[in-house]
Amino acid sequence: MRVEDFQTTAERPGTACPEDAAFGTAVLESIARRVRWTAAAIVDAANRGRANTSGIKVGGHQASSASMVEIMTSLWFSELTEADRVSVKPHASPVLHAINYLLGDLDENKLSTLRQKGGLQSYPSRSKDPDTVDFSTGSVGIGATATIWAAMSHRFVSDRYAESRKSGRFIGLLGDAELDEGAIWEAVADPAVAQLGELLWIVDLNRQSLDRVVPDSQIMRLRGMFEAAGWQVLTRKWGTRVQELFTRPGGVDLRRRLETMPNEEYQRLLRSPDSEIFDRLRASGSTPAMETLLSSLTAREQAVAVRDLGGHDIGLLLDTYNHVDPTRPTVIFAYTIKGRGLATEGHPNNHAALLSKDQMETLAGISGMDLDDPWRKFQPGTVEEQACAQASLRLKRRQPALAPSLQIPASLPWGYGDRISTQAALGRFLSDLKRAAPEVAHRVVTCSPDVASSTNLGGWINKTGVWSVGERQDWFADDPERVLRWIENSHGQHIELGIAETNLVGLLSELGTTWSRWGQPLIPLATIYDPFVARALEPWSFGMYAGGQSILIGTPSGVTLAPEGGAHQSLTTPSIGLEQPECTAWEPAFAQDLEWCMLEAMSRIGIPGGRSAYFRLTTRPLDQALAALPTDALLLERRRRHAVAGGYRLTDHDPVEDRVTLVGVGAIMPEVIASATRLKALGVVAGVVCLTSPDLVFESLQRRNSLNQGTGFDIIDGLFPRHAPAPLVTVQDGHPHTLSFLAGARGDRTVSLGVKDFGQSSDLQDAYRIHGIDEASIVNAALNLVR
Repeated sequence: MRVEDFQTTAERPGTACPEDAAFGTAVLESIARRVRWTAAAIVDAANRGRANTSGIKVGGHQASSASMVEIMTSLWFSELTEADRVSVKPHASPVLHAINYLLGDLDENKLSTLRQKGGLQSYPSRSKDPDTVDFSTGSVGIGATATIWAAMSHRFVSDRYAESRKSGRFIGLLGDAELDEGAIWEAVADPAVAQLGELLWIVDLNRQSLDRVVPDSQIMRLRGMFEAAGWQVLTRKWGTRVQELFTRPGGVDLRRRLETMPNEEYQRLLRSPDSEIFDRLRASGSTPAMETLLSSLTAREQAVAVRDLGGHDIGLLLDTYNHVDPTRPTVIFAYTIKGRGLATEGHPNNHAALLSKDQMETLAGISGMDLDDPWRKFQPGTVEEQACAQASLRLKRRQPALAPSLQIPASLPWGYGDRISTQAALGRFLSDLKRAAPEVAHRVVTCSPDVASSTNLGGWINKTGVWSVGERQDWFADDPERVLRWIENSHGQHIELGIAETNLVGLLSELGTTWSRWGQPLIPLATIYDPFVARALEPWSFGMYAGGQSILIGTPSGVTLAPEGGAHQSLTTPSIGLEQPECTAWEPAFAQDLEWCMLEAMSRIGIPGGRSAYFRLTTRPLDQALAALPTDALLLERRRRHAVAGGYRLTDHDPVEDRVTLVGVGAIMPEVIASATRLKALGVVAGVVCLTSPDLVFESLQRRNSLNQGTGFDIIDGLFPRHAPAPLVTVQDGHPHTLSFLAGARGDRTVSLGVKDFGQSSDLQDAYRIHGIDEASIVNAALNLVR
């Protein structure tokens, strides 16, 4: 199908701009043609326009972009305000860049840099693209659901800071295949979402995914699922031109024929020559009235009619936006054609197909452009140029003024008692923070997936309350036996979601962007059972990629949670934490270490160049005397500095005396310390290193080994001085390979102990013996190294 078939003389590019012109659908359709061309040319330039020495296809998505052109043109050039935020489906990134170019938000020299170093990213990236991108997308489903959590985050910020109350819409542009993702439905089904009237999703229903044509029955099921979750559902299947045909004699039969044919047959119809349309339509279910109606049209008009879908009718789209219910979320199913207006239109394998040079030249002619001069903008004085200028002015955003930076204290003035777990210490820390540093505590927002009470957030919640989208009555307020006071209102600082970890970290990530979106930094902190960190990793990692800064706390963790058995015992999370970009992983053993490390992590949240954090905590109470905290103020500060740098030596003898060094992390430290005492009784001097963050120690080692190393102190040298080599035994309640890198610090012989197999229900000591991380196993490993 040729784009020119939808043009009239008055609609063609370059039309003179009448004074005080009203920009109607004809102007927007003209802009849409330019957007379609520019998006296709961006991909073409990346593939045909530059040298490729690797032989690896650059790629791009011309067909997936083409189906979105009218939807996005109607939004950016008529509907959006500067307060709106839009998530663009991954494969439509060329359309976003084309629009930004026409709006003056992207330099021409960037248009040929798609998927090139320093250029336009393969998918929209809030942190790496040179133009305005509201949400990073690319991990299917996560970009769309980010609009939900951004809307909720904006409400939270607005409730606390009046200057942030300028409301906008949060719009998600999705491909229909994205609705196969479970993350979509976990988010849609959360009860709080039904109250977000600022939320609008538009589904590009082109009925094609990467490898297949989407079955016909999909739409009815999807509609029902959204409606059951309280969403307004609007469907725009046919454009106004063909709808007019449906009102003529025989039109009802034509509509029935088109709507009952399988999607695959419809796709085949799009690939047929104009002269075949009539015969293909009457091949099944034809009636004399329908044939009479079709016979009144030329072959070209028949071809235009069957392609007239609602998602390409700009006038219909604009009218649809006026029917959106502002009191609840809305989804618009907009029927489109994948590859609309391109030579690959409707082809079942067009997803990654690239237009040839001849096809690009044909498209250039249809678009009034020149392949040798692909980036020409609208001529000054034309109505299209004026429409672009006015849209640019309307959408211009002011950078939010950042709130004054928080002064995070290095420590709090209170201790933690004789025996306490790091999980319990977290609850104590949050309560103490509110007393010691109320301005910092005011910025903290906690989240959990229905596990607040079991992760020791109860005291914090009792002090701060629960935030909710709307006020809710607390029917248990007069129950004297209730420990947790669950008062939900617009002033609380804890947000509770249902048991869906992807929702939790999606919200956490968006709460971590409020500093850059609206100038109001928060310190988002979420608790989650550590075994489920892996389940939540992808959306949380993607949130960090998009600029979200937050603190995720996995607790309880490891086989230390012995009675719960293998189903709730985490093995791989220490490695995950060490390997996650833009995140520091912590696993403190003692309460004071937790406090220091948590305050250090908070100081890196909500600022340019900030960094997220992952804490792995435990329910095992430890004797805090084992930490051997110095009483001298100078030495105590030295301990703190080492703790926040990644670890410290617990033994006070010269490292040169070590015959073996025992390295422990987290809950396993009592066994490590006891092993050193046992070895001493056997005549073997053992040093003890307590790591608070293997992640930071690994970074220290990398810096030391780098050609561009700094000149300052690195914690790796403090823990493992090169002049005092000794064999190492590393112990962690997690996979042993996490600490195996320490062998490279000095080239020491190393035995790494840890958990390699699924656990089982047992008591603590049995669990440690089963996995070889008990005192006897540590001592035996050390003796094997020195004797």
